[in-house]
Amino acid sequence: MSSSYKNNYKKFLRQTYLAFAGVVIAVPFIIDASGVGRPHASLTFNKTLADAVPARKDTVKPKALKVTAKPGVDTNVVSKDQDTTGAVSVDTVFIPKVSKDTLDAPVTYKAKDSIILMVPDKRFYLYGTASTKYKTIDLSAEKMNFDQATGVLEATNAKDTAGKIIGRPVMNDGGQSFESDTLRYNFTSQKAKIYNTRSQYGEGYIHSELTKKAADNTIFGFKNGYTTCNLDTPHFSFRARKIKVIPDKLVISGPANLEIMGIPTPLYIPFAIFPITQGQRSGILPPQYVVNQQKGMGLENGGYYFGMGEHLDLTLRGDVYSYGSWSLTASPTYRKRYKYNGGLNLSVANTRFGDPAVPSEFTKSRDFRITWNHSMDSKARPGVNFGASVNFGSSSYNRFNVFDYSTRVNNNIGSSITFSKTWQGKPYNLTLGLNHSQNLATRDVSISFPDGTFTVNTIYPFQPKEMVGTPKWYEKIGVSYNAVLRNQASFKDSLFGKQAMFDAMQTGMQHTIPVSFSIPILKTLTLSPGINYSEYWYTKKMTKRWRNDKIVSKDSIGGIDTSYQAGFFSARDISVSVSLSTAVYGMYAFSKNSKVKAIRHVLRPTISASYRPDMSSQYYYYYYYNRLHDSTRVSYFDGSIIGVPSPGAFGGINFGLDNNLEMKVFSRKDTSGNHEKKVKLLDGFGINGSYNLVADSFKLSNFSLYARTNLFDKVNISASGTLDPYATDGRGRRIDKFVWQQGKISLGRLTNASISLSTSFQSKDKKGQDKQKKIDSLENISNADAAMAAQQRQLQMMRNNPGEYVDFDIPWRLDLSYSLSYTNQLIPDSGGVIKRITQYVSFNGDFSLTPKWKVGLNSGFDFTNMQIAYTNMYISRDLHCWQMSINLIPFGTFRQFSITINPKAGILRDLRINRSRQFYDF
Repeated sequence: MSSSYKNNYKKFLRQTYLAFAGVVIAVPFIIDASGVGRPHASLTFNKTLADAVPARKDTVKPKALKVTAKPGVDTNVVSKDQDTTGAVSVDTVFIPKVSKDTLDAPVTYKAKDSIILMVPDKRFYLYGTASTKYKTIDLSAEKMNFDQATGVLEATNAKDTAGKIIGRPVMNDGGQSFESDTLRYNFTSQKAKIYNTRSQYGEGYIHSELTKKAADNTIFGFKNGYTTCNLDTPHFSFRARKIKVIPDKLVISGPANLEIMGIPTPLYIPFAIFPITQGQRSGILPPQYVVNQQKGMGLENGGYYFGMGEHLDLTLRGDVYSYGSWSLTASPTYRKRYKYNGGLNLSVANTRFGDPAVPSEFTKSRDFRITWNHSMDSKARPGVNFGASVNFGSSSYNRFNVFDYSTRVNNNIGSSITFSKTWQGKPYNLTLGLNHSQNLATRDVSISFPDGTFTVNTIYPFQPKEMVGTPKWYEKIGVSYNAVLRNQASFKDSLFGKQAMFDAMQTGMQHTIPVSFSIPILKTLTLSPGINYSEYWYTKKMTKRWRNDKIVSKDSIGGIDTSYQAGFFSARDISVSVSLSTAVYGMYAFSKNSKVKAIRHVLRPTISASYRPDMSSQYYYYYYYNRLHDSTRVSYFDGSIIGVPSPGAFGGINFGLDNNLEMKVFSRKDTSGNHEKKVKLLDGFGINGSYNLVADSFKLSNFSLYARTNLFDKVNISASGTLDPYATDGRGRRIDKFVWQQGKISLGRLTNASISLSTSFQSKDKKGQDKQKKIDSLENISNADAAMAAQQRQLQMMRNNPGEYVDFDIPWRLDLSYSLSYTNQLIPDSGGVIKRITQYVSFNGDFSLTPKWKVGLNSGFDFTNMQIAYTNMYISRDLHCWQMSINLIPFGTFRQFSITINPKAGILRDLRINRSRQFYDF
């Protein structure tokens, strides 16, 4: 088109004036053009233009349709008039002719600069941020032109005054997006030819010199590059001459070569298949090649994924090594929307180290690990809940098969399976469960099953159904019931499933019926009397005694003999108590000019009197534990999982004192007129104890102390300890004499104490709010499909292995924790006092050397053994679409060095370069 036509309104009118009447009838839009560019309203056009408007300047009068009807016949016309002869005259109706190749849907278009219609040439021209919509197709470009005769729409870009290309054509069709230099689309065949295009499919991008789009949206590309880098000039790509895209299924190519920064590499593949499907698809999981110093060369994490429908899938993965080690893991997951979801991991491993011909250097281990997680939607069955979190396996599984930091430093694993039911409108609650705890270092295992609790919430039997006025004191009497069933076995993991495991099983049941009520006194005091009855049921009775003739070893004679008696045994206990509690407030105000406004101290003293008769004397005996006939009083049910009644009678006083300390300081950040801020100095500090008036000795109990605070909202501090007010003799045994009676100014001997501190510091995260929203959305999403379940598993991996998923948006981060514990107690079997101090400090953090380099460290120090704890160091480099990580475990039983370079996109997670070295010291 000649440039003289653009924005020339008068010339355009002269050429189309004679054909204007026919255009009005045939074309359902009005052309609005002017001498200067301005936005146009959205219009529609179709292919009736070529047939409805003749290509000549004379006007064409549409042929009228005339209908004549007899009297009494309804002709369904717009209007009618009847003459005196009875004939009906009908208004004429004009029906325009419709072209045979008219489109089956309207086309909406608009342009920011101008729209020009060339009637003789049967062409449309759109200039300036033009856009066209037809069915599911949405096309935008700087310039467009449409040929009415061929039905082809062409979209191109343009250059601004600086020579920069603007307005590249972008086509969106049913979720597919194409960005190109030139695009031609045929409305009749619905095919397109696209030049220098860039399209996105899931996480991948395809760059093609020429692309053909078929009517069924199948794409054929020529001279292509596939990449997951979102830059116009990608850092890497797989170059292939021909490529085919099946929408929502696959990207298939012929022979392809990997290019990095535009440089071809020696890596060629005969073909490539990149899935772009949504939802489940079964397929092969390619293995990863590794080199292990102890296991040899190997292939890891290879397997197959089985998509079994909406509610179930299964992942099988295996490892195999050249020295004979292997492992297999089956991971089924299941889900039902609004009902339940969960996942199971079953792993078995066979490890072989060294040469079998050299027994001293050969190690063989067979291990297993079972994990299971199940959760139930709370709305599925109101009042009923079932959940499971199982982690069980052999103690050496982590030693040979797990290499991440958080798992290897954790020696304790546990499991819990619970079922609970609450009766709607009833005060009953039932909980059944299975619990398991395991220490991987000592190989001790404890399993409790069945483990049940039945509770009747407090009911008020003397309270009327409708309360009127102030309730009477007896109307506040409340009665409740609690029953606990325990069945537990503690053993070494090597005895699992054997007779010794069942021999170690203990069973017990406890019933508790408390009766209580409260009476306010003087508005500031609360008096709370109560009665508590407990009954214990046992199935095993234990007796221990010293035998001089017992052979412990060939060099030692004499030891403790333990015997068991099976049957049904019961014990009971009852107590009566009354308590009085209140709160006392104290305030100290400073001067007006002081930055500290005031300090408030809150004391909450509690005192109670209780009486418990001696109903347990028959359950205790004197246990002699050495040749000197030293003894202690123990119960036949000592060590029972439900406990034993306390020995002797008790009639005395229990006391406690809790403190809270906080202050008000001046703060400019406070938007109120007071400009004050509350600072907690002590969240809690207290002491508890009791005095037995009816005991013949040792009337005063041990003192329990505790303290907790959070300084500056940064440092968490908690401490606890126990003071024994009685002195000891030369062998560490308690004597009925207070410590302060020996001339010492002290409440007692410190028998145990602990203190822990923790804090965390980090720089501001620029994208913190967006990340938290994403994490919250992942956590709140129902596991209705496998994709969401996979996202949640990846989220958990990020939390458990921070070294593998570093955050480059946080310049630095530091976490510190310190713990100290002290014990000083008499061990009866050893006949002496053992003092033990353990303290440990742990630290982990990272910092950015540059915006793209990150260095991190996870470590600690054990002051008891004076050695550095398990340490993991890592360095990460952000390579935009790739990431490099270097991990180092420099010392310890397990040492490792590895370097990994891999793409960030999940679809290419198996395309990685990994080199690792692992060393074991046994």
